[in-house]
Amino acid sequence: MNEHPLQASDDQPTPDGPSTPDDQPTPDGPSTPDDPSSPGTANAAGDPNPASFSPAPDRTDRDRVAWEAPTQPTPEGWFEPLHGGPAVPASPVVARRRVGNGLLGAILTASLISATLASTGTYLVLRASGAIEASGVGPGSPAGQAASARQPVAIEESSAIIDVAAKVSPAVVQIVSSTAATTADPLNPPAEGIGSGIIFDKRGWILTNRHVVAGSDKLVVHLKDGRQFDGTIYGIDTLTDLAIVKIDATGLPTAAIGDSSAIKVGQTAIAIGSPLGTYTSTVTSGIISATGRSIDVDGGRITNLLQTDTAINPGNSGGPLLDVRGNVIGINTAIAKNANGIGFAIPINIARPIMEQALAGQKLTRPYIGIRYEMLSLQRATELKLDVHEGAYVDGGQDANGQAQPAVVPSGPADKAGVRQGDIITSIEGQTIDSEHPLDSVLTQFAPGRTVTLGILRTGLHVQAQITLGIRPASL
Repeated sequence: MNEHPLQASDDQPTPDGPSTPDDQPTPDGPSTPDDPSSPGTANAAGDPNPASFSPAPDRTDRDRVAWEAPTQPTPEGWFEPLHGGPAVPASPVVARRRVGNGLLGAILTASLISATLASTGTYLVLRASGAIEASGVGPGSPAGQAASARQPVAIEESSAIIDVAAKVSPAVVQIVSSTAATTADPLNPPAEGIGSGIIFDKRGWILTNRHVVAGSDKLVVHLKDGRQFDGTIYGIDTLTDLAIVKIDATGLPTAAIGDSSAIKVGQTAIAIGSPLGTYTSTVTSGIISATGRSIDVDGGRITNLLQTDTAINPGNSGGPLLDVRGNVIGINTAIAKNANGIGFAIPINIARPIMEQALAGQKLTRPYIGIRYEMLSLQRATELKLDVHEGAYVDGGQDANGQAQPAVVPSGPADKAGVRQGDIITSIEGQTIDSEHPLDSVLTQFAPGRTVTLGILRTGLHVQAQITLGIRPASL
């Protein structure tokens, strides 16, 4: 497994052993929307009945040829095709059941009133007789007061979602990307795609997905208050399917950035975006179904994703996934086409470094330490007769031509820091490296040029190495 932070065309370590790095560095500074390497979709590898994964926004029919895997059953592109124009909402269908002359409604109403009066009367009789207080659980009893004191104040879920929608929706934008028509033929209009984004700085800085904006000739950003601005691509992160867009505006509403490392499976998750490119500011909710997920896309893998059953549809890509306090914990990026309730988001901690770089006026870059490795499991550690079963095992591999590749790249940052083949990296800056915190995910959160401490297990001894992170070379 080679050293790679999360990326759109990734070579995330797999249990099968080392692989060869193949990612590309992020372009310098503000860039033009002409990324030809944007990922597409393909079926999950190794699945006899695979599901194809497709990021939520839409693309055009013209682009689907290049983005889709033609051999897969009913494949789907990153963008839903709009056929050269905006999506047309389907007519709503409402299921109704008639009951003659409203008789059933009257019966139900009468029944509810009777039940309410009966229960109220029973309570008053028991209260007057002292039976409720005597039971020791009434609100005025010592036991009742103690129980009340012990009860934590819970957030009522629907109220929390209402508050989040009101708080964050103004900071969620719709991004319309278009490419110029190739001919003057009126039957071949400009191609158009629609996605979402989140304003993270009031001076017009927007975080979105790479595939929402890549390859476009023009971007138009629509705010919830009705204003619209021309957008420019500041930079594209080729490792994680993220991009930064800038608009010429100030005093904009922003969303609070959360901490995805604190996410718990089962917690409430809320998405806001423009599904199908038509239903702007749509709010959906669900839970975090899993963390650390990986999916296959055309040209590589996307790894370390959050899985959610929150409804995500074409047009949601680039929009925020939020917690119940309205903090952004992820960027919605993909859905499983052949299933319901399986969506994926990039954890916000993965995006944080490039957001900071953009605000500082720096080019978008990712760190590099120059090793090949595989993440350990109990089975793999047993096979290798290692002392631990978690961590990143530094080991060489082979390239596409079968040529041996070194475990530690000569003259790279790890080589200069004294990292050796056979070392097991157990931590970075005190963060344990394990199945929930793989090396590439943790490493991606640091900026190039920073010096970090690696915890290493070497022939049974725990040692440390100070390593200054490099910039990922263009050849990777």
